Amino acid sequence: QVQLVESGGGLVQAGGSLRLSCAASGSIFRLNAMGWFRQAPGKQRELVASITSGGSTNYADSVKGRITISRDNAKNTVYLQMNSLKPEDTAVYYCNADVRRIFTSGYSEYWGQGTQVTVSS
Repeated sequence: QVQLVESGGGLVQAGGSLRLSCAASGSIFRLNAMGWFRQAPGKQRELVASITSGGSTNYADSVKGRITISRDNAKNTVYLQMNSLKPEDTAVYYCNADVRRIFTSGYSEYWGQGTQVTVSS
C-alpha cells in the first residue's frame, strides 16, 4: 500500500503564508509527478501546482507568483509554499502522486486525505 499524508494547513489572515507538506510512504519503487489540488465548497477540484521527478513545475494561473511547489526526492515529500494568501485560496488541499509500487510495472495515482486551508479577510 501507499499512503500520502499532508500537514501544514490551518487558518491564516489574508496576506499571510502557509507551507503544506505531503509525505509519501509504503511500498514505493518510484515516484513520478507529484502535485497539489484544491477544492472549495461547491466547486470542482482544481490543480494548484505540479512537479515532475526532475523538478519541472506547472502552476495554475491564479497562483503564479504567490505559490511555489518543491520536492525532496530523498524524503518522498512534496511541499507547497503559499505566500500572499487571499480569501479565494480557501479550500481543502489534496496531495497527489503517480507511484510505481514495488514489484509492479506501471504507475497508479494516489491521493492524500486533504488538509483545510482557510484565509480570512
